[in-house]
Amino acid sequence: MYTFSNKLKTFSFILMILGALGVGYGFMTSHKSFEEVEHLLAEESHHGGGHGEADAHHVTPSQDAHAAEGHGEEAHTSVDAHSKHVTHVQHQIANRPWSALYVAAFFFMMIALGVLAFYAIQIASQAGWSPVLFRVMEAITAYLLPGALIVLIIAVASGTIGHYNIFIWMDPDVVAHDKLIQGKAGWLNIGGFAIRGLIFIAGWVAYRHFARKFSIAQDNAEPGDISNFKKAFRITAGFLVFFIYTESMMSWDWIMSVDPHWFSTLFGWYVFASMFVSGITVIALMSIYLKSKGYLAFVNENHLHDVAKFMFGISIFWTYLWFSQFMLIWYSNIPEEVTYFITRINDYKLPFFGMVVMNFLFPVLMLMNANYKRMNWFVVMAGIVILLGHYVDIFNMIMPATVGDRWFIGIPEIGAVLLFGGLFIFVVFLSLSKASLLAKGYPLMKESEDFHY
Repeated sequence: MYTFSNKLKTFSFILMILGALGVGYGFMTSHKSFEEVEHLLAEESHHGGGHGEADAHHVTPSQDAHAAEGHGEEAHTSVDAHSKHVTHVQHQIANRPWSALYVAAFFFMMIALGVLAFYAIQIASQAGWSPVLFRVMEAITAYLLPGALIVLIIAVASGTIGHYNIFIWMDPDVVAHDKLIQGKAGWLNIGGFAIRGLIFIAGWVAYRHFARKFSIAQDNAEPGDISNFKKAFRITAGFLVFFIYTESMMSWDWIMSVDPHWFSTLFGWYVFASMFVSGITVIALMSIYLKSKGYLAFVNENHLHDVAKFMFGISIFWTYLWFSQFMLIWYSNIPEEVTYFITRINDYKLPFFGMVVMNFLFPVLMLMNANYKRMNWFVVMAGIVILLGHYVDIFNMIMPATVGDRWFIGIPEIGAVLLFGGLFIFVVFLSLSKASLLAKGYPLMKESEDFHY
C-alpha cells in the first residue's frame, strides 16, 4: 500500500501556489490600454523589433496629422488601418494568459486520457506483461475528471466572461462577417461545444470509474471467480469504440477549431499520438520514481524495458503522422491549407522545428539501443524531453491562432504548468494511496510478475 507522504503533498501545494501567482501575474499584466500598445509598437518599430506587422502598420500621431492635411481620405484610411492593428495587437496580448492556461490544462488532461486509452488496450488485448502496472495507470487516470472539466471550463469561459480569447468563432461579430465560419455554425457554437464536451467527459470518466471498480472487486473475489475481469473486458471493448470517435471530435473542438478556417483529416490521429506517448512516458517516470522509493518491488527491468519500447515506438508513430500532415499540405501548396504551416514556420520557427528534435530525434537516439531502455536514468532523461516536446507541440497548435507573433514562454506559461502540474501530482498520488499497488486478483497477474524479456 502506498503512503502519500506529507513532503510530496507539500511539494504539490507549493507548485500550485507558485503557479497560481504566475497565472495571476499574467492576467494582471495582459490588460493594456490602446495608448500603451501604441507606445509598445512605436518602440518595436524604433528598435527594429521582430514583429514585422508592427513595422508595416505603425503610424505616429504626428504622421497622422501631417497625412490628414495633405492627403485627406488617404490619411483617414491610414489612420483606420493603424487603429485596427493596434486593437488587434491589444487583443493578442490579452489572449496570452488565457492561452497559456489552456495549453497547460490540456497538456495534463491529455496525459490522463492517453493513459486511459493505454490501460484499456492492455485489458482488451489481455496483455500478460503489463498488469503489474495497472494501479499506476489507474492512479494517473484519476486526474481525467478534474483535468477535462478544467479544460472545458476555460474554453467556455474564454468565450463568455472573456473576450473570445481562444476561439474566434465564439465572437458573434466575427461570425457575422465570415461566411466560412457561418457555414460551420451548426457545429461551432458554444452550446453544442459545451454539450459535446460533457458527453466526451462523461463517457471517459464512466469507463474509468467502472474499470477501477471491477479491478478492485476482482482483488476481493473468491479464488477462481473472474466475473469482474470479464465485466471489465466487455466494457473495455465498448469504450475503445467510443474513445476512437470522441477523441477525434474532441481534438476538432478543443484544438483544431482555434483555426476555424483550417482543417486536417489526420488531426485526430495526430493529437492521439501526442497524448498516447505522453501518457506512456508518465507511466514510465512514475514507476521509476516509485521503485526508487521502495515500492513496486514486483516491477522489474523487463517491464520498464517494454514501457520504454512503447515510448520509442509511439514517438516514431507521432513523427510519421507529423510528417504526413506537414508534407502533404506543403507539397500541395493549397493557400487555405498551407497558411497554417506558414504562420508557424515564420513566427514559431524555434518551437516548431525544436519539437521535432525533442519528439523524434532525441527519443530515437536515446532509446534505440535495447540496453539503454533498461537504464532508468536514460529513460528518465528521454521521458523529460518527450514531455517537454509534446507540451511545445500543444503550444504550437494553440498560440499562433490566439497570440500570433506575440508569443513567449515566460511567467504566465510557466505558472500555468506549475499550477496544473501540482494539481496533477496531488490527484494522482492521492488516488494511488487508496488501493493496493498490486492488482493481485487479475487473472494474468502471475504471468506479469514472472515476465522476462
